[in-house]
Amino acid sequence: MKGMKCPFCAYEDSKVIDSRPTDDSERIRRRRECLKCGERFTTYEAIERIPLIVIKKDGSREPFSADKLMRQMLIACGKRAVPIERIERAVFDIEASLQNSLLREVESARIGELALEKLRDIDEVAYVRFASVYKEFRDIDSFMAELQQLKREQE
Repeated sequence: MKGMKCPFCAYEDSKVIDSRPTDDSERIRRRRECLKCGERFTTYEAIERIPLIVIKKDGSREPFSADKLMRQMLIACGKRAVPIERIERAVFDIEASLQNSLLREVESARIGELALEKLRDIDEVAYVRFASVYKEFRDIDSFMAELQQLKREQE
């Protein structure tokens, strides 16, 4: 079985001497030893991410941005006693769910639905704030209907 090519002699087989996560836990650092020349070298292994494109309501497309989702959720949680770690975890879970679906494109509406699901569990007021923008309430009746639905789900 061919493996990582040695940077010293170009032999295509080496053994792993040591593996450990990097400081940011985003990659694995591996120390290797060439099976031909015996030289040691370091490689890094990272998760390959599929580029995710968001299809917006107007049909335009843009790359998915976890930072943008985080900002929107932070706005919804403004002046609420919500630990930032909960929002970060929610954004991470949403991004992981989208990546795991293996879709290359996702409608912004789906991201909004996922965000609402997370916010419903985090903070009711943040949920309603986000829903008011996401669902584009046209009048007080549609807003009240959403509040009544939320209340029914809690009972």
